[in-house]
Amino acid sequence: MPTVHRFEDLIAWQKARLLSSQINALTRDKIFQSDLDLKRQIRRSAGSVMDNIAEGFGRGSRGEFIQFLGIARGSLSEVKSQLYRSLDNQYISASQFDELYAQCDEVGRLTDSLLLYLNNTNQKGRRYAKGVNTNES
Repeated sequence: MPTVHRFEDLIAWQKARLLSSQINALTRDKIFQSDLDLKRQIRRSAGSVMDNIAEGFGRGSRGEFIQFLGIARGSLSEVKSQLYRSLDNQYISASQFDELYAQCDEVGRLTDSLLLYLNNTNQKGRRYAKGVNTNES
């Protein structure tokens, strides 16, 4: 895997951002106005996927990155469950469900690949690199 210097370069984060954007666009539909709790929750869960990938990367250690990728995976499962609720309540069509669920699967595969890489590398992370200032704000 090539060296990545910014979380924005991670394909998993890019795809999670796209998923979050599409969930937000979908939930702008007036049909979601009747279930504001679900609307807020699916938006938070989708945003949490990309945010946890970014936060884990930003921590600068392999162990913390792995931990935050696990949290991102949990949020991704939450989005999938909320998609079922949206489908069951007829807020989205079967084709919308299938498309978004497939996107969730793609983000999951990319996150799993990142986890596999991190679990099999000897690098500890940027925080442990020589000459790196760990007191950055």
